Amino acid sequence: MDFLQPTGWMRPKGYANGIAARGRTVCVSGMIGWNAQQQFPTSDFAGQVRQALKNIVEVLAEADAGPEHIVRMTWYVLDKKEYVAAYKEIGTAYREIIGRHYPTMTAVQVAGLIEDQARVEIEVTAVVPD
Repeated sequence: MDFLQPTGWMRPKGYANGIAARGRTVCVSGMIGWNAQQQFPTSDFAGQVRQALKNIVEVLAEADAGPEHIVRMTWYVLDKKEYVAAYKEIGTAYREIIGRHYPTMTAVQVAGLIEDQARVEIEVTAVVPD
């Protein structure tokens, strides 16, 4: 995995500008903050992020992949202000579950998510080296 950082560009915080990777692609559907029984343990934004990240790691494990193989994350949030206000708690959860691996990321505010109780949905693409 090569992290792409153009010369002269400021280094981004918490994500990469680009990644080039070769291997087996693993795509994980948008994960929300519910548990294996499809129940929401919390309505708290940061708590739902924590659960969604745990769900991502569990799905990746089914493909013998881990957080270190993630090359792309897309975050869909209902409320940009709620997301920004939870940066500190999100960062803590992210480092505990994903580690200090920062792939390419996009965050988008959306009008709604399919599950009414969901505050965030995160999808990832991972590449496991050959």
